[in-house]
Amino acid sequence: MKNSIYKSYDELPLFLNADTVAKTLGIAISSCYELMKEKDFPSITIGNRIVVPKDAFIAWVESKARRVD
Repeated sequence: MKNSIYKSYDELPLFLNADTVAKTLGIAISSCYELMKEKDFPSITIGNRIVVPKDAFIAWVESKARRVD
């Protein structure tokens, strides 16, 4: 498993490309492209590019996180 190069959400750009999402999640780029095709993943297609709004990505991650209280 790859380690994320980002230490904070603040370091992320406004829109994330597949490479940035993969590095943030610590996954392979091929896994990232599969994830970006998922129905509940907040990706936007612009022409032939797929991008993810930073705020939507953060919300998606937090919705997937298991909360232990």
